[in-house]
Amino acid sequence: MQRFLKDFLPHIVILFLFVIASLAYFSPVLQGKQLFQSDIVQYTGMAKQQNDFREVTGQETYWTNSAFGGMPTYQLGAKYPHNYIKKLDLALRFLPRPADYLFLYFMGIYILFLVLKVDYKLAFLGALAFGFSTYLIIILGVGHNAKAHAIAYMPLVLSGIFLTFRGKYAYGFILTTIALALELVTNHFQMTYYLLLLVIIIGIAYLIDAVKKKKLAHFGKAVGVMAIGAVIAVGLNATNILATKEYADTSTRGKSELTINPDGTPKLASSGLNYDYITEYSYGKLESLNLFIPNFMGGGSGDPLPENSETVEVLLRMGASQQDANQVLNQVPVYWGEQPIVAAPAYIGAVVIFLALLALFLVKGRLKWWIIAAFLLSLFLSWGKNFSFLTEFFIDNIPLYSKFRAVSSIQVIIELVLPILAVVGLHQFFNGFEKQERKKKALLFATGIAGGAALVFLLFKSSLFDFASPYDTYFLEDLGLPFVEAMREDRMSLMTSDTIRSLVFVLLAATSLWLFLKAKLKETATVTLLAILIVIDLVGVDRRYVNNENFVSARQVEAPFEKNGADVQILEDDGYFRVYDATTNPFNSGRASYYHNALGGYHAAKPGRIQDLDDFYLNKGDIGILNMMNVRYIITQAKNGGAVAQRNPYANGSAWFVENVMLAENADEEIRLLDSLNTKETAIILKDFLSEVPLDKIVRDSTATIELVSHQPNHLVYEAATTSPQLAVFSEVYYPHGWNAYINGKPAQYIRANYVLRAIRVPSGNSKIEFKFEPQVVTTGSTISLASSLLLLAMILGTAWFTYRKRTSHSSD
Repeated sequence: MQRFLKDFLPHIVILFLFVIASLAYFSPVLQGKQLFQSDIVQYTGMAKQQNDFREVTGQETYWTNSAFGGMPTYQLGAKYPHNYIKKLDLALRFLPRPADYLFLYFMGIYILFLVLKVDYKLAFLGALAFGFSTYLIIILGVGHNAKAHAIAYMPLVLSGIFLTFRGKYAYGFILTTIALALELVTNHFQMTYYLLLLVIIIGIAYLIDAVKKKKLAHFGKAVGVMAIGAVIAVGLNATNILATKEYADTSTRGKSELTINPDGTPKLASSGLNYDYITEYSYGKLESLNLFIPNFMGGGSGDPLPENSETVEVLLRMGASQQDANQVLNQVPVYWGEQPIVAAPAYIGAVVIFLALLALFLVKGRLKWWIIAAFLLSLFLSWGKNFSFLTEFFIDNIPLYSKFRAVSSIQVIIELVLPILAVVGLHQFFNGFEKQERKKKALLFATGIAGGAALVFLLFKSSLFDFASPYDTYFLEDLGLPFVEAMREDRMSLMTSDTIRSLVFVLLAATSLWLFLKAKLKETATVTLLAILIVIDLVGVDRRYVNNENFVSARQVEAPFEKNGADVQILEDDGYFRVYDATTNPFNSGRASYYHNALGGYHAAKPGRIQDLDDFYLNKGDIGILNMMNVRYIITQAKNGGAVAQRNPYANGSAWFVENVMLAENADEEIRLLDSLNTKETAIILKDFLSEVPLDKIVRDSTATIELVSHQPNHLVYEAATTSPQLAVFSEVYYPHGWNAYINGKPAQYIRANYVLRAIRVPSGNSKIEFKFEPQVVTTGSTISLASSLLLLAMILGTAWFTYRKRTSHSSD
């Protein structure tokens, strides 16, 4: 019992403190409130149909008709059979959201610090530093839950890797396998990809060390053990990975068959996203200083002006009323960086930065060097187009890098490695192996660098920086130079106040460590004081962006879109059709999807061919494309500011027979031929499909009929009557990976028509035509997941039995 109390009680207490800290920060969840997250609001709209289907039938549809004319639900929260690793994940996330993610932040990195043999008190401090990092909090505020989820499991994966490299093969294997499986279950492959880059850097560091120490055999064995674990981890997530890969190839993240742009110019060949889209959110080189000073570049795009604003004074002097001034001030950008929009600075903390600098002078060996390498690579890649030669190299040469956008988000690696370096540095500072003189020098150097940088910014800010925003020209034209100069004064004021703030925290942290060296403070007291400083520093900035005011009633989150007049009007029509919301960017909103079968939607990986239609025709107002997609209602802005539904009398309907067929040689011709095409009479068919469905015996039948008689998201039933074979076109998205066609109960071949739709040859007579979504990828993936789960369970039980036998044999000796 005494051993239990000594070994485990401190960790149990700390886990309990993590629960308290998580609930304390997000305290409104205790009142049943929920965080209003913009991205989750859009997801709620997108996922409404599938969730309703699950609630009514108890089954998964795996397809939704409510977005982009139809798409798989693989990236919309689909639930798969035998996904046992997901059940473990849900068990770990037992707290109300988003407190559950904050708890995972704390827990994952705490375990990592213990694996690194750091004292539990320092591990607790490091967990607070990591968990309360501003970027990690702000992504919860805006609803990037999957990203936060993936980041939370990163330290756990590293824990398994370090255990394995240490020679703890069995425990390392189990932890690596489970942690990586949990990482993959988060379904944010961009974050997992960045973790892989970090793991490669760590692997190179261990390889170099193994070569120097002539331990290549051990290195090879460790890598082999982890490789087996990785295979099993992938197997545990097989369904999601296979389904995501299958869909991604057809999405905007996959390779397009088009070789032309909408204007007819040649399209650059690419197997991923284009360069401008990838680098749209590139961190500025100078902007990186907000890792140390939160308001260095004005904070977030929506941050308020400082108190006693010079901009306000100028407006009032110009004769503006307070009301007019307030309207203008809501548009004033205090952020003066180059990114289109920034929710908040990626502030790591002045204390954490200072402690990381201290560690550079104390920590030796491979840990220091792989952290430096990871830090520099992440920083340089986050600059994107501002460090173009490296970015272009990675896009052109590093597999999968071009699949992801928002390169600035790779700074999550910096958010991870700097707290690790800081805590390991403190571990060195407090142990007795380093000489006092070395510690004093390290402390002086770190204080001089961090404090000196802050002083330079304070004293020479007006000489070093112009505080000019790319958007200042708009205000210069409308309000004149005095107004713009006042804005820049306010930006300088914001930077000044936060620079002083960071300097104070650096000096307080340095003083704490100096008092420890002078034996004025004990280690526990010093660690406690540093932990308090870190929490005050980080939470003080976090609360600027995510606080109690961001919480609303649960109903506002669960049902975020109120019905407007257009919705009521459309919902009175019980037919089967689509809706196009022209009151906003329809391809960047999930609102219409919440109530209707929408042609638009909100997703980071949109169906590729539907996006092509938008680029070529829809965003130019082409009514012909809306007709063939069976858009019966177009939501437009009413004169009173509300929304009104305009009925489109020319919509083609759910299915129709065509009289003519035009053959296209390739995808370019397919999409170009849609221009001004009467899709009710003529279909565009790619020449390659002729070998699958012969069209030579189709004869026009003016009496032929076809109608939709039953519809569910994953099952459509039509009845047709014709005196001769006909070609039927359906206003449903062509997706051959799971949609199967049946005519009178027998499998039938269908083809693509009009670039995005389905078409099928209907025989003469009365026919029952069915489309069923029966994705084989789910069946295959679930079988692999079950086998992987059983294999992992057997290996865990075998390890437990082996360990038990080993201990009993030692005790008998």
